[in-house]
Amino acid sequence: MNFQVPQFIEVEDKIFGPLTFKQFVYLAGGGGAVFMAYALLPIYLSVWLMIPLAVLALALAFYKVNNRPFINVLESAFRYALTHKLYLWKKQPKAVEPTTITLGREKPTAIPKLSQSKLRDLAWSLDVKENIK
Repeated sequence: MNFQVPQFIEVEDKIFGPLTFKQFVYLAGGGGAVFMAYALLPIYLSVWLMIPLAVLALALAFYKVNNRPFINVLESAFRYALTHKLYLWKKQPKAVEPTTITLGREKPTAIPKLSQSKLRDLAWSLDVKENIK
């Protein structure tokens, strides 16, 4: 028995000429919002509102980011901006073992661990390294 497997299921049907239903709705909604801004506001204010609305409508209808619709990007951006963020940082102390240094033909000596100040530890370790050379 043969079964036909549907193909191209990600491709949406073109309903309104070259536009899919979603694209038509985005463009119609954007056009309606632009018309409302033009009709209700003075022209010098409405231009500043019409341009972003038209760009948003065009981006929603046609622009894709990483082969994903722009509406998914907007949803992710809003979700990220509005949700609570939890930043965790857990410092893990490093276990420090005393190391041995051989100076020429002398016996190996253990380096003492100074704990009063990190700056003093650093200065002491630099002094020790200079004496080796």
